[in-house]
Amino acid sequence: MSMVQESVEVEVPLHTAYNQWTQFADFPRFMEGVEEVTQIDERHNHWKTKVAGVSREFDTEIVDQLPDEKIAWRTVGGDVQQMGVVTFRRLDNDHTMVRLALDFEPDGVAEKAADMMGMVDRRVKGDLRRFKSFVEDQGMESGGWRGRISPGSS
Repeated sequence: MSMVQESVEVEVPLHTAYNQWTQFADFPRFMEGVEEVTQIDERHNHWKTKVAGVSREFDTEIVDQLPDEKIAWRTVGGDVQQMGVVTFRRLDNDHTMVRLALDFEPDGVAEKAADMMGMVDRRVKGDLRRFKSFVEDQGMESGGWRGRISPGSS
């Protein structure tokens, strides 16, 4: 597996950054290659992506979610293998550090080459910059889900 870690400081309060990240249907507005995210239930999302002309659909499961601190997920079923965690740290009343760590298994020659050339790192960095612009331009979150999901619970 390959790992990407990136972070960005956003000029919004901690709860605003966290609440916005829980709005998965908004991800296509700032994540390159993400066409649609449909929330199935509190734990599960269905993704439609198109990267370098390759369309994929897959499901993710949230395995750990602690309001204002972190959201961890993994893919379930299908041919996309990834897991990740996004963490949120209050810097002051109006600034939050958002850190994304992603483990993924490149599939096929094109994805492996893109990974080796650092394209995934650049995409994640760009997604976080676009999240920063998105949440700062709005000035407030478009919604929020503050439930707790614990590892091992179902």
